[in-house]
Amino acid sequence: MKINMLKLYASLVYPKPGMNEKQLQYRFKGRWVVITGASRGIGFALAKRLMQVGANLYLVARNGAELQTLCSEAQTMGCQALCRALDLRDRPALDLLCHELKQLPTVDYLFCNAGKSIFRKIADATDRLHDFDRTIDLNYRSVVALALALLPALQQAGGQLVYTSSVSCLYPPAPGWSAYHASKCATNVWCRTAESEWKRLGVGVHVAYLPLVRTEMSMANPNYRSLPAYSADDAACILLRLAMKSRFSYQPWWARLTAPVASLFAPLVRFFYQKAVR
Repeated sequence: MKINMLKLYASLVYPKPGMNEKQLQYRFKGRWVVITGASRGIGFALAKRLMQVGANLYLVARNGAELQTLCSEAQTMGCQALCRALDLRDRPALDLLCHELKQLPTVDYLFCNAGKSIFRKIADATDRLHDFDRTIDLNYRSVVALALALLPALQQAGGQLVYTSSVSCLYPPAPGWSAYHASKCATNVWCRTAESEWKRLGVGVHVAYLPLVRTEMSMANPNYRSLPAYSADDAACILLRLAMKSRFSYQPWWARLTAPVASLFAPLVRFFYQKAVR
């Protein structure tokens, strides 16, 4: 009974996203798609999905060996594919990547999927300013740098920028996540601003507020391993569906219902937390 109830809960909170394969092929075949964080997790699942429908891929990640294998697989399937292994927190390397991306004839889609998650209370980070630097550089600055570099190409193609965010950003800040949430929320605000400014340029901007996804990054936290979650392929389907629609964001159905109400209870939650940590 307990197992059945858990399955029912998971199916309600994480409904399986459908995908119209014909529409996917129509929208992405022969188009140039840039994906960051492409060697693992959601980015890897995105690349696999897109090579199956004939998209041309420019793949970015830190792991060169895994990236090259994925790139070669795409080429074997008849796709044009390029890959660059680098750490997007490395500013000189990011500058070189931006310069190289500007040489592409066109870019139809930019999926900013690379991200860094970190849990550490502020009082435990007094001598760890680098935690904030690294998180901001990857989760915020690299997204802005790539988007600015590719704006002319996206404008020429009538392209789309899709950013992978977190559903937790829709709720009041949680203790321990200051670096992560600050960097993610900064990018959310930047994307919302870009969406309003770039609409007249013919460029779409989208933010996916994803719930828990079972990836190597999220499962590093032992508290998440037993919880229901989307698979990386499910998350990739959500991102692809969002890229093909005109709406700005994806939010789980339950977040649309509960996030507006959660802010009303935030003072109460903070009060009990402060009592508990004294």
